[in-house]
Amino acid sequence: MSLNELQVSTDSFSIWKAILWCYYPIGIVVVLELLARAFDDDDDQDGGKMIPAMQVTQ
Repeated sequence: MSLNELQVSTDSFSIWKAILWCYYPIGIVVVLELLARAFDDDDDQDGGKMIPAMQVTQ
């Protein structure tokens, strides 16, 4: 690839496409994290066993 071809290819690629290519993977990860938190059901409030090591001694 010559320097002239590189110049033409960078001129034809707009700045908004470059910004989009930088941020869309981060956006996908954030959306996946939000979906994972929305469907998270491991509270274990109704029938979990108490762990004595986590109790505060008086």
